[in-house]
Amino acid sequence: MADNIIQINSISKLHDIYDCGKPQHPLISIIDLSAINHQLFDKDVAFSMSFYTISCKQFKGWFNYGRQTYDFSEGSLMFTAPDQVLRSGPDIPIEEGWALFFHPDLIHGTELGRTIQQYTFFRYDLNEALHISDEEKIILQDCIAKIKREYGQHIDKHTEGLIIKNIELLLSYCERFYDRQFYTRRKASNDIVQRFESLLADYFSQDDLAERGLPDVKYLAGQLNISTSYLSDLLNKYTGKTAQEHIHLQLVDKAKSLLLGTEKQVSEIAYELGFLYPSHFTKLFKTSTGLSPREYRTGN
Repeated sequence: MADNIIQINSISKLHDIYDCGKPQHPLISIIDLSAINHQLFDKDVAFSMSFYTISCKQFKGWFNYGRQTYDFSEGSLMFTAPDQVLRSGPDIPIEEGWALFFHPDLIHGTELGRTIQQYTFFRYDLNEALHISDEEKIILQDCIAKIKREYGQHIDKHTEGLIIKNIELLLSYCERFYDRQFYTRRKASNDIVQRFESLLADYFSQDDLAERGLPDVKYLAGQLNISTSYLSDLLNKYTGKTAQEHIHLQLVDKAKSLLLGTEKQVSEIAYELGFLYPSHFTKLFKTSTGLSPREYRTGN
């Protein structure tokens, strides 16, 4: 796969690959996906684009992202950050769809450029796509139409600012719709939360933390077959805490049991819990409880 990755670093090259004419703007483009000749793409070719992408697709076929294969028989919204690798099959009949591509240079030095990392769905896996209703689809299409109108007409001093404001509006709607999806899929979300809590409790119940080390969010998300960003966002929606905060709470609970139930030195407990340096354990424990491990043990 690595030998067949096509790098797409410019909007011009993107248009050449998709065979859709000359772009109207050097840093942003909206492409009608239903008009693309997908026979141009071989299933063994992967693409790495230097853009943020937002695509709304409704088709029957498969789309591979990393090791995940996803069937988009329903209308779905997908997001990718620059330099992610994507692969797709050649025979995908898209019933309808559009894709927005914008280069990081478009938003460099702007408020959106400084805050775009807060839109964590750009780091979700494709099997965590946003499924939208017909009403929501119309709202997003209106944003897309305004963006396309701005870069498609005569460019003046207002063009860039208006394009970016409409991208921000589009992202804000997507954030709202994802919040809705977390709650409308409550059973599935609750199942993930329960599996996460069980997985974490089981990890800390083992006696080999010194050898295994502390669990990280990537490991836990991998065990649940979801992305780290999606896991943290889901936990934050349902519990008010991120995945990392849950790890720290479990860690502190086990540390409390060891401090009160054994006579082991604080440094021994730190190593037993998987810390390389006792000072790191002491700092985390005090941040969580307001007391150092020794103060907690003595009650002072």
